[in-house]
Amino acid sequence: MEAVTSKNLQTPHVIILPTPGMGHLIPLIELAKRLVSHHGLTITFTIPTETDSPSKAQKLVLDSLPTSIDYRFLSPVDLTDLPSDHKIETRISHTVTRSLSSLSDSFKLITSTRRVVAFVVDLFGTDGFDVAKEFNVKPYIFFPSTAMFLSLFLHLPKLDQDYTCEYRDVQEPIQLPGCVPINGVDLLDPAQDKKNEAYKWILHHAERYKLAEGIMVNSFNDLEPGPINALKGSESGNPPVYPVGPLIRTGDTDDVSDPSGCLKWLDDQPLGSVLFVSFGSGGTLSSEQLTELAMGLEMSQQRFLWVVRSPSDKVANATYFNPQSIKDPFDFLPKGFIERTKNYGLVVPSWAPQVQVFSHVATGGFLSHCGWNSTLESVVHGVPLIAWPLFAEQKMNALMLSEDLQVALRPKANEQGIVDREEISKVVRGLMQGEEGKRLRSKMRHLKDASAVVLAENGSSSKALAEVANKMTA
Repeated sequence: MEAVTSKNLQTPHVIILPTPGMGHLIPLIELAKRLVSHHGLTITFTIPTETDSPSKAQKLVLDSLPTSIDYRFLSPVDLTDLPSDHKIETRISHTVTRSLSSLSDSFKLITSTRRVVAFVVDLFGTDGFDVAKEFNVKPYIFFPSTAMFLSLFLHLPKLDQDYTCEYRDVQEPIQLPGCVPINGVDLLDPAQDKKNEAYKWILHHAERYKLAEGIMVNSFNDLEPGPINALKGSESGNPPVYPVGPLIRTGDTDDVSDPSGCLKWLDDQPLGSVLFVSFGSGGTLSSEQLTELAMGLEMSQQRFLWVVRSPSDKVANATYFNPQSIKDPFDFLPKGFIERTKNYGLVVPSWAPQVQVFSHVATGGFLSHCGWNSTLESVVHGVPLIAWPLFAEQKMNALMLSEDLQVALRPKANEQGIVDREEISKVVRGLMQGEEGKRLRSKMRHLKDASAVVLAENGSSSKALAEVANKMTA
C-alpha cells in the first residue's frame, strides 16, 4: 500500500474509469496527460476487465504512461451469462456495473493516500457515479465523440417519449439543435431496435448524464460550431459542456518499430499520392465487401496503403474486444491481387503505426470507418476522407463529415448493402485526383490550422480544460 505523504494529500488527484475498448482508453489517456502537464493534477486509471491480463495493445499504451499517471485493473468480471447475440453496448455496460464493488475498494484505497477531487468516466460509465457519490467525489463525463452525438445523448430521453415507433420509421429527419438533420436510420446502431437491451442501456446512461458536474467533449469550436453553441447556450438543465478536443494519441504511445515496413514504403511514394485504408481497431468487412474493396482499389490505379483484417460475415465490429485475429487476412484477398497491385499498393495485416502514417508527406487521403479517434487524427494532420461507416455512431459522423463539414466523400452502397468495385474506384479517383478532392483538401487544411490554434496556450479548448481543472480543484 502506498505511503501517505503530505505531498500526496495536497496534490489534487483524479480517478478515471475508461469503459472497455481502445477507442475509449486512448483519448482518456491524452486527457490525463494534459491534466497532469498543464494543471498539476495526478491521475489513477481504474480499468474494468474481463480477464486477468490486459491485451497487447492496452499494455503498450499503459506502459508508456508518465509517472504521474497510475493505473490499476479492477477485478475481472464474468459475462458468460449474457446472450450470445448481445451488442457491444450491453457488454460494456455490464462490465462496468459488475465492477462497481471492485471500484469501491479502489476508491477506498486511493482516497486513503490521495486528495481525490474528481471522478471521470466516458460515455458508458455513468453507473460509476454511485461509487463517487459514496466517497463525496464530484463526477464528470469525458465524451470521446462528437458534440452532435453528445447532443443526441442529452436529447434521447425526450426523443424516446416523442417517438413511440422505431426511429428508422420516422418519416421526417430528426433535428437536434445546431446539427444537420439526421434520418432515423442514420442514428447510432443501438437506437435501431428499441426493444434490444443495448438501447435500454443507452437510454439509462443518457438519463444519468444530468448527474455530472460537467461534460468534456472531444471536439472543438471550429469543427462543430452549431452543436457546440447550442449545447453551451442550452437552458435545458443539462450540465455545462466543455469542448476540449482534439485529443488524439501522440506518437509516443505508438510502437514505431514498423514491422510491416509501411513507413519505409511511404518514403518512396510521391507527395500526397497515397490513400490510407483502415477500418480502425474494431471494424471488419464481410467477405464479399472485402473482395469488392480490393477490386475497387485495383481498378482505381491509385496508390494505397491498406491495413487489412480478416472478414466477418456476422457483425461489423467483430474485432472490437479482440483486435488480434487468428486467421491470416491475406488468405481472404482475391487471387493474385497483391502481385497485380505491388507497383502502387501495399497491404499490411491488422495494424500500422497510424499517427506516423498520417504525419507522412506521402499520405493524401484516408478511407475510414469514421471512428472519432481516427477522424480527429485525420483532421489534425489535414488529410481528407472517404467516409465508410460500419457501426456505433459512425453513420452520424459520416453525415457530419460529408454534408456539414464537406471534408469527406461518401460511396453509395447498392441494394444489397454492398459498395461495389466501380463505385469504390470512382470515389477513390475523385478524392485523390479529382476537383472534388481538391475542394475537400482545402477545407481540411483550414480545420488542421484551427485544430492547432485551439490547443495552443490561449486557444478555446485549452481554456475550456483549464475551466474544468479549476472547477475540480476549487
